[in-house]
Amino acid sequence: MAQLDTGTDRSKIIRARLEISGIIQGVGFRPFIYRLARNHRLNGYVVNTAAGVTIEVDGSAPEIEAFVKGISTEKPPLAHIEELKAVRSKIEPADAFQEFHITGSISAGSRIGPITPDSDVCVNCLAELFDPEERRYLYPFINCTDCGPRYTLIEKTPYDRSLTVMKDFDLCARCLAEYRDPLDRRFHAQATCCPDCGPAVTLVTPDRRAVDDPNPIRRAAELLQAGRIVAIKGIGGFHLAVNAADYEAIVRLRERKGRPHKPLAVMAKDFGWIKTFAQITLDEQKVLSGRAKPIVLLQKKTPFPLAENVAPDNRFIGVMLPYTPIHHLLYHYIDFQALVMTSGNLSGSPVVKDNEDAFAKLADIADYFLLHNRPIITQADDSVIRMDDSYQAFYRRARSFVPKVINLQQNSGRTLALGAIIKNTICLTKEKEAFVSQHIGDLDNLDTQLHQKNISSHFQALLRIKPDLLVHYLHPDYPGSRYARRQKEMPVIGVQHHHAHAVSCMAEHGLAGPVIAVTLDGNGYGPDHTVWGGEVLLAEYHAYKRLAHFEPVEMPGGDAAIREPWRMAISHLYRTFGPSYRDLNLHLLHKHRSNIGIMQQMIDKSINAPLTSSCGRLFDAVAALLGLREFASFEGQAAAELEMCLEPGDADPTSYEFAVVKSGAGPWLLPVEKIIKGVVQDILEDRSTAQISRRFHNTLAALFTRVCREARDQTDINQVVLSGGVFQNLNLHRQLKTNLEALYFTVYSHEQVPSNDGCISLGQALAGRAMYERMK
Repeated sequence: MAQLDTGTDRSKIIRARLEISGIIQGVGFRPFIYRLARNHRLNGYVVNTAAGVTIEVDGSAPEIEAFVKGISTEKPPLAHIEELKAVRSKIEPADAFQEFHITGSISAGSRIGPITPDSDVCVNCLAELFDPEERRYLYPFINCTDCGPRYTLIEKTPYDRSLTVMKDFDLCARCLAEYRDPLDRRFHAQATCCPDCGPAVTLVTPDRRAVDDPNPIRRAAELLQAGRIVAIKGIGGFHLAVNAADYEAIVRLRERKGRPHKPLAVMAKDFGWIKTFAQITLDEQKVLSGRAKPIVLLQKKTPFPLAENVAPDNRFIGVMLPYTPIHHLLYHYIDFQALVMTSGNLSGSPVVKDNEDAFAKLADIADYFLLHNRPIITQADDSVIRMDDSYQAFYRRARSFVPKVINLQQNSGRTLALGAIIKNTICLTKEKEAFVSQHIGDLDNLDTQLHQKNISSHFQALLRIKPDLLVHYLHPDYPGSRYARRQKEMPVIGVQHHHAHAVSCMAEHGLAGPVIAVTLDGNGYGPDHTVWGGEVLLAEYHAYKRLAHFEPVEMPGGDAAIREPWRMAISHLYRTFGPSYRDLNLHLLHKHRSNIGIMQQMIDKSINAPLTSSCGRLFDAVAALLGLREFASFEGQAAAELEMCLEPGDADPTSYEFAVVKSGAGPWLLPVEKIIKGVVQDILEDRSTAQISRRFHNTLAALFTRVCREARDQTDINQVVLSGGVFQNLNLHRQLKTNLEALYFTVYSHEQVPSNDGCISLGQALAGRAMYERMK
């Protein structure tokens, strides 16, 4: 126990009560406080509450001041302090604490502090993992208060072992002694365990037969080396793993998973191996090596030594470092250049987290299963990030970033927002805090809809937030809209897709509005019943005005035009050249000659040919005209490949002609006929795809720069927010941002959530609440 120094003048003892909030549970914060109090000769206690941590200490004023300062400057590596309140008071010597102790957790009603995200394994545990003298030598579930799973194993708060999946693993005598020792790194480490009392790993076949091997992880590594596909259970779900240098093994994985073209992420042991196949900047290295260990998109090296079908038709490859003991052990046994580590699911379905579910859904994909018996409460995919110098853009926000709080300037009440149908997330708010869920997926199948429902329920229970407003997507036939109409527990309100995009970026940066919002993406339902996606809005939280948009063109076949970009090329050619487009000497027209008449009839008669102002569909059309992609196997494929055509360092300033048409009081129209004419002319003149792609990007940057400048002239608004999946194209993002800042605009981009539809739930929550309050 920490005792008050006998030399302290007891007549000068004061008491300080500290209330601390932030990420401070499950990170070794209480034992840290114990040691810090001991160092400063203070007595008292520290206790976890559902809202954070409460501390009371007695001692001299100088020692208490040093203690309070040390809390902020010496805190544990995973801790993040949001707020520290300290109240000092005089006490009678007889009332002073006689020792310092850690007390059991207490409830704090409906209040809740931030939940700690999952973390990678720390350097101290790694040292133990590979030290033959340590009792956790080669044990795949080694962890301590500084590392390991948190969010994915918590059932309820506060964060105590009895409220996690570890409650089923009774601590052995030695682990219990560490757990109770305030000076030990595993003091109150809720997931701590060892080979004698913790979870275990098994290797089995798809028909559930155990592989007879005393070291299942080593055997799994050998199978990967031999070209087998192994489903590996991790922290937030299963990975499907295969040797990244084995072309034929990757072919089998793609065929079985139904993922023919979409890039696969890889994991490499260290930077030495990464540098053999990818270029890496210092900024990228910093993000890769941080405690979150996300997937980071890196530029491939040429020649590319891994199998080319890892990330075909792409200059980038997603790379991550090992973050669990199992990962490190695989590389300990075999020094792979890299392993493919892709989400363990069927394409379009949620990542699998349970053993039984894995057998049911992955048995036709995996040759072997590396399982363990530690349950996973909620799935969490790997987060995906792309860097542009120091700018960090989320493509997917999940493991290690959820459920971090997003602090708000606007009071958003207690709101539940259901997000978009693609790249779905949900958002819960509590006054000036927002909690955006991990990536859920696309809600076009029942599995993902059930997954969304489960995450929503878990989020509400874990964060102790009972919402009193439900916000849904504006489209009347989307799953969230149908659910909102059925439920009777709370009022509901719908928010337009691009309004939500704009507000999400405003919320991240605490902007009061109004702002000029450039929102560019593939599609979003408009109140005029057309498909929006190339929009410039005047946006506030409670309302928006459509300032400008691409002139709508037909999508022949509706959703089929998203899967088959050549259809959008035909539509744009017909709109630009009229019936004479058939006479153009374009490869695309020769290839689809038999289908042109049908497409033209659909457009002429408005049969299954909805109108769209989508910037994403314009990218599709240009990619198809260039022969890059006529059929897409995943969302955004054609647009991504058009960006990949850009030559790094190409500074050609040439752009195509464009127009801004203003008439009456309605939105300005941005026709694309001149852009399409320019692209076609360059194709007929045999210009390279790289040149045409560069000119197309230059044109979009110039066009939206002009629209923003003229909008500022009308409104005197100088703040611009950029949102929408098109801005995952960091070349376009950089060009437009640079252009606008040169004109003294203040430009804001997403930093805490993705620019794609993963941000929609955040925008829905704040816009929906603001709209609802105006309606009262």
